[in-house]
Amino acid sequence: MTPDQALDLIPAEYQHPLLVLADSVAVASTELPLLVVDLRGERGRCVRVVAAKLWGVENNLSGANTDFAEFADSVDGDGVFRGF
Repeated sequence: MTPDQALDLIPAEYQHPLLVLADSVAVASTELPLLVVDLRGERGRCVRVVAAKLWGVENNLSGANTDFAEFADSVDGDGVFRGF
């Protein structure tokens, strides 16, 4: 399932700030770089986040402490967020 396909299934009243997808790229790596999709600011923008750091992304987005863009703009050279 692509992020766009997943977004089509999410009702407008859904309040959570993000969607997490475990695709073929994620499951092929020992770091499990999950695909995180923004559901608020830039709906549909994606960033890969290693599973070990997902809790921090979720906590900060849910509490509105950090914008999605801050995580997306802080990826490593391979396009994966591993922390600040």
